[in-house]
Amino acid sequence: MLEKLFSLNARKTDVKTEVMAGITTFMTMAYILFVNPSILSSAGMDKDAVLLATALGAGIVTILMGVFVNYPIALAPGMGLNAFYAFTVVIGMGVSWQIALGAVFISGLIFILLTVTNVRQLLVEGMPSSLKHAITVGIGLFITIIGLKLSGIMSIRLSLIPPTLEKIVAAKGNGTPLSFETIIEMGKLAHPDVLVSIFGLLFIGVLMARNVKGSMLIGIIVTTALAIFMGIVKIPAGFSPVAIPDFSKNAFFALDIWGALHMGLLTIIFTFTFVELFDTMGTLVGTATKAGLMDKKGKFPGIGKAMLVDATGVSLGALLGTSTITAFVESAAGVGAGGRTGLTAVVCGLLFLLSLFFIPIAALIPDAATAPALIIVGALMMESVRHIDFGDFTESLPAFLTIVMMPFTYSIANGVSAGLVVYPLLKLISGRGREVHWIVYLLAVLVVLRFVFLSE
Repeated sequence: MLEKLFSLNARKTDVKTEVMAGITTFMTMAYILFVNPSILSSAGMDKDAVLLATALGAGIVTILMGVFVNYPIALAPGMGLNAFYAFTVVIGMGVSWQIALGAVFISGLIFILLTVTNVRQLLVEGMPSSLKHAITVGIGLFITIIGLKLSGIMSIRLSLIPPTLEKIVAAKGNGTPLSFETIIEMGKLAHPDVLVSIFGLLFIGVLMARNVKGSMLIGIIVTTALAIFMGIVKIPAGFSPVAIPDFSKNAFFALDIWGALHMGLLTIIFTFTFVELFDTMGTLVGTATKAGLMDKKGKFPGIGKAMLVDATGVSLGALLGTSTITAFVESAAGVGAGGRTGLTAVVCGLLFLLSLFFIPIAALIPDAATAPALIIVGALMMESVRHIDFGDFTESLPAFLTIVMMPFTYSIANGVSAGLVVYPLLKLISGRGREVHWIVYLLAVLVVLRFVFLSE
């Protein structure tokens, strides 16, 4: 039955590998169960209600992706989009969280419309091959940055830009704020958390070098055990691995769609739609490429259905009471562990649903245990760089900008946007404009308009 449903043999995988990959994906993105409630509670939402919506939404939509699309991609409330929702829309603009959820729901409907009219599929099919591979590499570096930060191996701090004595005096007199710059440097390697992360990185690396199945999952479990042994993770007194969730605390159908339309939140809805469009496109293309789902013509069978599930997830998440649900870049961890079919997604989705009852266990897994897996995935995704023709500058520069903009601006959407603008521009200037799909020109115009009218 599983073979018929997921075509395991055709994709050169087996049930054990897919299950391990699904567990690995869940382990690397389970942090969203705790981070999302923390962020959305800043907007006045109940933490327990958001946790319930996060687990249910991620579980249901991820299972849909696995069963109906057969892609090893998991979905959950997206980082960045939840921060935009809470801090920019609700807190910054004074919009109620119910109306903000209404805006999210409407953006999901727009996605569904774009999908059923095949517009979103055209976006992926028209994407140049070099940019598709560049997206994979860029996401790999993006994941690496996340892993390095979570592990503590990389440290980010603000540093005061040394002003002149005259500027200091002037600042005191007129209230002018002093300037700061962001400094990226090596973390404190002697810190216990960092040492555990380094152990996990090396341990997983050795297992993978020896082709041990389930290397990442084994590494996460062993590293977590080490963290407990070292006292980094403390098991609370009276610890119970099972806890019954309180379903009475929910935000089901609390969204205010009419309020979003009445307030004229077109800019907010467009921003949700635009950012989600490129984040999802980047994640789907990058992860699907790494999973070997791209055919010889550079197309992805089933990409239309994948986008429809993703679009449905946006509106479903709003109905349940959470910000935009989107394809998660951490899905690459499961792909790196061997996941090639929707069975990986189904296993991950089931774990999200079960997590409602095993929150105490998931809470024990520290960043020091999951961060090494993210760094390893980044290394695996670098492989796609060899498919980029660096001998053709009209291909290499857009690909390079796509790659570097993702980690250095901390945004998948920015990387995709940079590539989409520079690629057709260079082709046109060099007299090779016919090599570019018409949809790419349209996207380039939309990207420029977005930064002109929606930039802060």
